[in-house]
Amino acid sequence: MEALRTTFRFRPETGGERKVECQDLLCEPRPPSSPPCGALALRPGQRSSPSMLPSCRLPCLPVLLPLAALLLSLLLTGCSAISPPRFTKVPLDQIGVSGGVVSFVCQATGDPKPRVSWNKKGKKVNSQRIETIEFDEAAGAVLRIQPLRAPRDENIYECVAENIEGEVTVNAKLSIIREDLLPLGFPNIDMGPQLKVVERTRTATMLCAASGNPDPEITWYKDFLPIDPSASNGRIKQLRSGALQIENSEETDQGKYECVASNVEGVRYSSPANLYVRVRRVPPRFSIMPTNHEIMPGGSVNITCVAVGSPMPYVKWMLNSEDLTPEDEMPVGRNVLELTGVHESANYTCVAMSSLGIIEAVAQIIVKSLPRPPGTPVVTETTPTSVTITWDSGNPDPVTYYIIQYRATTPFSKFETRDSITTTRYSIGGLYPNTEYEIRVSAFNTIGQGPPSEPVVARTGEQAPASPPRNINTRIISQNTMVVRWSEPEEPNGQVKGYRIYYTMDPNQPMGQWQVHNVQDSLLTTIGSLTSSETYTLRVLAFTSVGDGPFSDPIQVKVMQDVPTQPAKFQVGAVSDTSIELTWEPDQDKSIVSYDLRYRESKLGNPVSKTFPPLICLCGGGPKSEHGVSLLAGGRFQEGFGSLHQRNPTNHRASQAFRPPSRN
Repeated sequence: MEALRTTFRFRPETGGERKVECQDLLCEPRPPSSPPCGALALRPGQRSSPSMLPSCRLPCLPVLLPLAALLLSLLLTGCSAISPPRFTKVPLDQIGVSGGVVSFVCQATGDPKPRVSWNKKGKKVNSQRIETIEFDEAAGAVLRIQPLRAPRDENIYECVAENIEGEVTVNAKLSIIREDLLPLGFPNIDMGPQLKVVERTRTATMLCAASGNPDPEITWYKDFLPIDPSASNGRIKQLRSGALQIENSEETDQGKYECVASNVEGVRYSSPANLYVRVRRVPPRFSIMPTNHEIMPGGSVNITCVAVGSPMPYVKWMLNSEDLTPEDEMPVGRNVLELTGVHESANYTCVAMSSLGIIEAVAQIIVKSLPRPPGTPVVTETTPTSVTITWDSGNPDPVTYYIIQYRATTPFSKFETRDSITTTRYSIGGLYPNTEYEIRVSAFNTIGQGPPSEPVVARTGEQAPASPPRNINTRIISQNTMVVRWSEPEEPNGQVKGYRIYYTMDPNQPMGQWQVHNVQDSLLTTIGSLTSSETYTLRVLAFTSVGDGPFSDPIQVKVMQDVPTQPAKFQVGAVSDTSIELTWEPDQDKSIVSYDLRYRESKLGNPVSKTFPPLICLCGGGPKSEHGVSLLAGGRFQEGFGSLHQRNPTNHRASQAFRPPSRN
């Protein structure tokens, strides 16, 4: 098979054969003597028709028949006719001034596009003073002569436009007048353009003023080529004054400008002036930095990044080393990254780049969730009232603050809380001495409080006891020996190492002069070498490895066998206007047959004494009276009363009988 080429060629000016070239088709090989396959000849005045389609040998028909409609379309509409050159701008005769400048402008069109050139006396122009400047892909040319020399340059100049279809010419005459022979109306440049520097996008105005008779017409040349303001979409305007105004100036506007004044007397060029368009060179910088965002799992977010500079930078997004913005879609200045269905936290990088540099900014997208448990706390220091702990955050993402929960390990104790802790070290104060505590830490973020860490158990340090021993009780077992019993302090503040019993027959002496009896690992002791029938005052304290605790209240005991000991826990109960309730703890000594109660109804009143059996006693006082009371226990065999147990003066207001507790 060989290519079928259909050719039509038009030569209307000769009246000869017309042919047009169209797309090749496939056809069977033909003998060398046969006419070209698909060649169609048309005579002047004859039109083509479907019946005149190019014919081939029979093997070509299967190819031509399916494409008949397409071929017809190509013949009628798809083929473009070629044409010889014709002038669209012809040069005009000019009268120049000796030493000056003239320019002849010539431009043509045709198919294919013609080439324009200049001749002088049938030969190509060739001179250092005569220059040809091509434009419009050589379909236009300016013949510029500078400086003019008379009579050498006075001549007829020929513009030639030619293509494969033909050639056309046009002539222009140049006349030159000496400066001293110029006519009065010859154009003169009164004010020519000056050197100007303008920033890109700003407006530049090149001034020009000319005079002559008649008033000359002003035109402009840039780099020796004529300026056509109508081809600039209004960006370049020639003002009525003759000035050239260039709005929104571009780098392509930079060049050498000339103002040309012409009338019937001749043409005059201004001195050239350069216009420089200054392009600010500013490295890229971010005018809107990308911001960090916190979103819920599966959420969406848009991150905006804006950069400026001169030239304006391209902006793209990256995730690690992966480009998220396709290179052929990279926007200038502003880029918005749209993220949807985000389940993992990540850092996204905005990159702005220009010929002057590359800058980057990072936006953190944090997918919010409850924080993880911190690491198990580590105890670094303990005191009697505080525990200091440190811990590891345990969270890769920042937390808002930490929460510490602690409680004593005793049954039914509840957690106490310290929150708003912004460090991973904290000292918990206000604790009880020698107490074991369970401590745990949890983290808090914008979602809420996360699960707690594994607990740590710490014991505070010891202190001296904060309270004295309780339930001090004595018993005389011989003429000079007594047994003392007591209970542990309510607040031992550590491990009690022992007790000290201070006793004396003169309670007014300083404590340092009292006799001391030390006891270890026991709540019971025997004190001997006492003076018979004398009354002793006792006080007991407990001590730890840190120091001594406070003394117990003093109690008195009379060294006499079968005499009851001082009633224990003697205290005031309910008080009314006419009565006071007194309570005490009965002695287990069954020899007590009665109690003696002594009191005064006022500080200066006479003492009152009442004796009553161990079960009950009823007694009263006047309204709002003040009483100082003391209580003694009487012996079974009437050997006498034991030591007094004194109470401070008491005001009473409620009606209640004095009532000793019942004995079991």
